[in-house]
Amino acid sequence: MRARPAAWVLFLAALFGCLQLANVTGRDTPDSRNYLSYALSLGGADKTEAARRSIAYLCASRGEKASRDHAVDVRRFRAPDPGPGVRAECDRYYRWSVGRRLDAGQTSGRTAPFMSERFMRIFEVRPGYPLLLVPFVTVFGVTWGLWAAGVCVAAAGGVLVFLVLRTLGAAPGPALTGQALYYVLPTGATAMRPMAEGTMTALTLVALWGCALVLRGRPARRPVAAVAGSLALLFTVKHSQALFLAGCLAGAFCLIAVYRRRTGRPVGDAVRTLLTVTVSAAVGTVLLARLLHYPSESDSLQDLLTDHFFQPDRARPWREFFQLEANFWPEWLRRQLVEPLFLVLVAAGAWGALRWRPAFGVVLVAAAGTGVLSVAAHPDIAIDRLMVMVWLVPVVGLPMVWGRGVLAPAAPSRSRPWGQRPQTPAIALTRSSSNAGRAKSLAPPAFEERGFGGSAPE
Repeated sequence: MRARPAAWVLFLAALFGCLQLANVTGRDTPDSRNYLSYALSLGGADKTEAARRSIAYLCASRGEKASRDHAVDVRRFRAPDPGPGVRAECDRYYRWSVGRRLDAGQTSGRTAPFMSERFMRIFEVRPGYPLLLVPFVTVFGVTWGLWAAGVCVAAAGGVLVFLVLRTLGAAPGPALTGQALYYVLPTGATAMRPMAEGTMTALTLVALWGCALVLRGRPARRPVAAVAGSLALLFTVKHSQALFLAGCLAGAFCLIAVYRRRTGRPVGDAVRTLLTVTVSAAVGTVLLARLLHYPSESDSLQDLLTDHFFQPDRARPWREFFQLEANFWPEWLRRQLVEPLFLVLVAAGAWGALRWRPAFGVVLVAAAGTGVLSVAAHPDIAIDRLMVMVWLVPVVGLPMVWGRGVLAPAAPSRSRPWGQRPQTPAIALTRSSSNAGRAKSLAPPAFEERGFGGSAPE
């Protein structure tokens, strides 16, 4: 007996989680300590306790990574293991630096004072991811709690990819392929890191799922609520990402509306509603951030150019920023051309999405554009995680290339079992010669399915 698609979805998610046991620690970045101390503080720990537990996790991870690197170093593997020394030195340094700031009175906010108060303010306005961590670190402890949270966030992202593709009419095979791609491409590895990017990617996929439901002709109330809710939650995780996503989606729906008007087709209530929601979200994000006195783009710019405020503020930050921007993109493109797998996969995924589901393809490319905007706002060649949203294009688009023959253009209002293959107009036309005329009249025209037409879903 063949397994149901739901069983395969759970199997892939469970398999991914089991594979992550190979690396329980060693995924952290310098920002992980800030999110972790925030979560411990929200869980009831005082500032000193939150700092102590965060330092213990950070230094244990660095010590273990040093031991792993030493074991395979062809020149030094015979020498004593440096891991314990790295861990002890790390612990001494952070206890001294954090203790010095605490003694100086830097005790405001939820995060431990690993850096200056001005820098820590950037993380104070991002409570979403720390709130997600609270139940995990409370139940499983710091190490296993962060690992379990990463597995759940990454697994959820893969499941959401499956749901998006099924909503678009893909058969279970291509949809499961999209889920697997999410796990094996950098999206899965990034989601596993104790950082906010995994949560941001999952919420972006929720918004894409809502858009897919609306564009495929489902009742708009709940899908639109999903889009609005994901943007609201993104504001708590990282308000700049909420602004980028709302703005990019608004631009996508504006493009769809203009195209339909120019071709004499109705825009459709669904597109109007989504355009209204995304524009309102973009404006609301800007106004609410100003009202709450969140760090501005000027603060972000100084943070970038002063090495997290270790150096004095730059007198002409915008001039230096544009110079850095002009240097960054040619170098980034040069590196991509040396190993062009990323560019090839993105191009193929964009072609698949735009060819077989044009309206949603525009939305997908727009959502992926938030990754480009994030990198443009922080052009640091050493940070690759900011581009993670662009990987959603091959994750969702490549299965559509493979599944182009099984994408269902029929209106999805008729219910069917989850695992049943969608029925195409071509199949309906071959049922019987007596029903040929009726089936032909019910089948949507090809241009309405493959273009931006408003009279048929998508």
